[in-house]
Amino acid sequence: MKDVASAAGVALKTVSRVVNGEPGVHPATADRVRAAIESLGYSRNESARVLRRGRTATIGLVIEDVADPFYASLSRAVEDVAAAYGCLLLSGSSSEEPARERELVRTFCTRRVDGLIVVPAGDDHSYLRPELDAGTPAVFADRPPGPGVDVDTVLSDNAGGAALATRHLMACGHSRIAFLGDDPSIYTAARRLHGYRAALGGLQDERLVAMRPPSLDSVRSDLERMLALEHPPTAVFTGNGRLTVTVLRALAGRPMALVGFDDFELADLLVPGVTVVAQDPAGMGRTAAELLFRRLAGDTGPSEHPLLPVRLVPRGSGELPP
Repeated sequence: MKDVASAAGVALKTVSRVVNGEPGVHPATADRVRAAIESLGYSRNESARVLRRGRTATIGLVIEDVADPFYASLSRAVEDVAAAYGCLLLSGSSSEEPARERELVRTFCTRRVDGLIVVPAGDDHSYLRPELDAGTPAVFADRPPGPGVDVDTVLSDNAGGAALATRHLMACGHSRIAFLGDDPSIYTAARRLHGYRAALGGLQDERLVAMRPPSLDSVRSDLERMLALEHPPTAVFTGNGRLTVTVLRALAGRPMALVGFDDFELADLLVPGVTVVAQDPAGMGRTAAELLFRRLAGDTGPSEHPLLPVRLVPRGSGELPP
């Protein structure tokens, strides 16, 4: 930077202002500084700059599974926002294991990340208290933190989306609607079950509900049990994209109305196309990242809890009559 100042015939502070985009430099002087920068091949030392500010220009992201399209889209959106702020994203998958979540967070904090975005696997986040008290901001996404941790949290309208899907099937003439959801200990699974029950009201039949981690064998078993009832279901609502795909395999072409929570690749190319309740994982990632960088910029206001809307995408499967 001293060489640039000498070549341009200006003070070191003037070069600093031009490099950092600060006001107060005459346009002709700024042009002279930029010409000297180009001539000398000068580039700003980002590492030194952030270390002077007490930052490492990195943030940590914990998701459930990077192979899941939902979390892949969320992660990419966070990465894009971080890049716009000149930061590098470090990320890891918890695989729905609370111990793995804690390990990843502690590893990121050991590396002195400036902030954290967490999709929680567990419901005890007391381990985060020392980091929060030390000034490391955290934002939770997709699921809220456990009791006693009040931080910014970005959620989708899970219950509202499930109610929307269930009412859609009811409007198409169905009253016997099965719900296949994930493990009920998962926040999103429990909220979607709540929305399904709320929409059915007095029509709900607990024999048409199955809640457990999805596998082809378990889904086949649950469907066979339900279809053997005296009054079997005529429609199925699935609680996430993996369950939707598994149900399609288990049905093996058997015609049954189907609505899935979460869109997935090729859903529109099947015959009939799969009707879904679509979330906005990229919007969730962007919102969480922008909240984090606001905190890093000094925002100390009360925690925020935006609830992102979902939308029904009718494609044919959810519109089949009983």
